[in-house]
Amino acid sequence: MKNVRVLDCTLRDGGRIIDCAFSDQETKEISDRLANAKIDIIEVGFLRDWHKVNYHGNSTFFTDVDQIRPFVDKTKTNTLYVAFIDYGMCDIDTLKPFDGSSIDGIRFGFTKKNYDEEKEEVIRWAHVIKERGYKLFVQGVNSLNYADRELLEIVDMVNDIHPYSFGIVDTYGAMYMDDVDRLYGLIDHNMLSDICIDFHSHNNYQLSFAFAQEVIKLSGSSSRQIIIDGTLGGMGKVAGNLNTELIVDFLIRKLHYDYEFEDILDMLDDYIYKYSLEHKWGYSTAAMMAGIYKSHPNNIIYLTEKFRLDTKDVGNLLSMIDPETRQRYDYDNIQRLYTEYVADKVDDYEAIQHLREVMEGKEVLLMVPGNTLNTHRELIAGYKDQNKPIVISVNFVADEPSAYTFFGNAKRYARLEKKRKGRNVIISSNVKGDSETDIVVNYHSLINRGYKYFENSTIMLLNLLKRINPIKITIAGFDGFDADNDKNYLDNSYQNERHIEEFEVLNKEISIMLKDIIDTMAPFCEFNLITPSKFSAIVSKR
Repeated sequence: MKNVRVLDCTLRDGGRIIDCAFSDQETKEISDRLANAKIDIIEVGFLRDWHKVNYHGNSTFFTDVDQIRPFVDKTKTNTLYVAFIDYGMCDIDTLKPFDGSSIDGIRFGFTKKNYDEEKEEVIRWAHVIKERGYKLFVQGVNSLNYADRELLEIVDMVNDIHPYSFGIVDTYGAMYMDDVDRLYGLIDHNMLSDICIDFHSHNNYQLSFAFAQEVIKLSGSSSRQIIIDGTLGGMGKVAGNLNTELIVDFLIRKLHYDYEFEDILDMLDDYIYKYSLEHKWGYSTAAMMAGIYKSHPNNIIYLTEKFRLDTKDVGNLLSMIDPETRQRYDYDNIQRLYTEYVADKVDDYEAIQHLREVMEGKEVLLMVPGNTLNTHRELIAGYKDQNKPIVISVNFVADEPSAYTFFGNAKRYARLEKKRKGRNVIISSNVKGDSETDIVVNYHSLINRGYKYFENSTIMLLNLLKRINPIKITIAGFDGFDADNDKNYLDNSYQNERHIEEFEVLNKEISIMLKDIIDTMAPFCEFNLITPSKFSAIVSKR
């Protein structure tokens, strides 16, 4: 008995790239030929509310199971036919009972937001599908969105409902191998053994085929049934899906399954090739960005087609969208962010080349405006005299005329107008400079919007130094923040009382960002702290 089965979703997920506008003849032929090739499960399309879809044929957006009847061959007793229902996209109470003449099962998808806000209704929908006699495939959209404890709650719910299968879904093509291992292990160890695990991935990182093999390997000799989703030619939006032909070939060669591989190849030529000429899918750097930022593919399509942006700009704009919003698409919001982004963007190639000429391969001493610049003044002065580093002060002007000053904060830049005259000044492009001699670097290359406090000026400067390649970075005054200490800064003008209650989170985020920077620059750049700091342990570990 097979313990791995292939589910082909060309007519549903693959079809999204053409708005599911397959002709009735194509839908019938693809469905029949997949069945003749012995594909185990065929997903024929979506079921949607008739208010949202005006079905007149030549589409795999259906509004009634009766409309799907012509596209299934009930003589194929070893083939299951299914359709996909998204939570909230139809009236579940109008679902007709299973009568054996149309689809056998329904794949039911819901998001974490759906579950968090309408848990009881989500569960009710699942029960309705099962009670109407269909095999229930539960697809929790975007499995990476769940913390382990939250996922275990979903597994408990699945055990109670007892569906035919439960899906691990890489909605945004953002998984790595360790994610697959973790999610599969968590589900496999806690879910009833007679419930199938369905794996559905998108190919943003070109890992879908490797993931499929990993899931098969993880299933080992257990009795649990595994379902692997694919589409012909990997057809699908942006990066597309796992190629059905690849997983079929693997199962034939490695597990001696009896699919008709040549029939699959013929289908690629007869149906998929023409779509590949008109619609692009598969790997691209923009698709990679969609994976990195867990973004809805429509955001990528809009940014690349409307604005003709460079890939790095696509990534930067995606990072500006709130993570939850990023999983949907809002073109008005993207237009607003694009306008904001362009206002701050600069070409800093020449600026970076100039700074490399000055600092590459040398020691840089960062003077951060913590109070230890006062309490350890003599130690710092001695270090500078002995080691002769290039000095960069952060948001204040150091005593040395040769020192550089980095401003990531517009208020500090404006306040120190007189002191910075005639000095070496570096500003991020969000700071509106008033001097032609300022060295302007691209703000968007210095920040990571994955953090609340991404605009910490010291972290921004360290991200700049990643591009400049000094051989050693020594830091003074990078004290960290203490809510019980009224002297966190070089002087009280830096203190913002509103932020005191946020110091714990601020310290934590700076620690994570600092560690990432050090890990990236090591071993070619040495890091050293010469004054007491809450971040000493991170630096000393190197």
